[in-house]
Amino acid sequence: MRDYIIRRLLLLPVIMIGVSFLTFAVFNLFIPGNVCHLRLGIGATPETVQACEVEHGLDRPWYEQYGDWLTGIPQGDFGASLSEGALPVTTELERRLPITIELMLMTMFFALLLGIPPGVVSAIRPNTIGDWISRVLSVFWLSIPNFYLGIIIITFSLLWFDWSPPQFGITYVAIYDDPLTNLEEFVLPSLVLAVGSAAVIMRLTRSAMLEVMRNDYIRTAWSKGLRERTVVWRHALKNAMIPVVTVVGLQVGALIGGAVLIESVFNLNGVGKYVLEAIVRRDFFVVQSMVLLFATVYVTANLIVDIAYAWLDPRIHYG
Repeated sequence: MRDYIIRRLLLLPVIMIGVSFLTFAVFNLFIPGNVCHLRLGIGATPETVQACEVEHGLDRPWYEQYGDWLTGIPQGDFGASLSEGALPVTTELERRLPITIELMLMTMFFALLLGIPPGVVSAIRPNTIGDWISRVLSVFWLSIPNFYLGIIIITFSLLWFDWSPPQFGITYVAIYDDPLTNLEEFVLPSLVLAVGSAAVIMRLTRSAMLEVMRNDYIRTAWSKGLRERTVVWRHALKNAMIPVVTVVGLQVGALIGGAVLIESVFNLNGVGKYVLEAIVRRDFFVVQSMVLLFATVYVTANLIVDIAYAWLDPRIHYG
């Protein structure tokens, strides 16, 4: 296991370089125009555009631009934003990253809470009212895009209750400063972002539990007179969690993509909203830095999933 983890960690920089280069290539080699064209508008003269490009170093060969950005990464320098008056990428990360981290952690908590327990109950009580309700809810959650659900919730909350979620563009209250206000700011966005993942986790948990409950060792546990709680939570659930853990790891990527839209809908000044604004204004230093960050999180999550396999099933060994 140790050698496997070391190999995966050594492969991580190679993957990150490949992801960052592809992002750079898309913005600079395949899509015409740059941030100077957008900032100055169609009425700008060639001389004005050229002066803007010289100011930001966009007139240099692409390999020099990419090389300068890449060599700054080990020193914690992600480059400077190309937008007028914008802060360096590292400064923006320090301000925005805690918001996105809290949103992702709370979203994953709600996804597991709304996915695993209902899936288990649905499997051990098949074809009951609770089972049907869980299955209908999962289909409903999967059918509605999370950004659309967020817009509906904000609209009807404002019309019916004259309430709107706190605006992060004005203020951000950390959880250690005021837990209640912090939860008020984060509960709705995290719930909206979690329901799609919760539906996938719920359906897979139900299927995996139904398959495990038919095995001989579960029937043996029942014949020994063990309580239902012991049979389900101690013997069945652990083996049923292997496919669920796989989906949870894959859902990290979906949550990262969803955070970009949800932060914009709820006006959360996190990393997701930051990268969306950077894409609109063609700020490629910001985009490739955020893509690098997201890819690192996704690859790390998949490594944690692989390690969790060995813990859930001792028969699994990595060479």
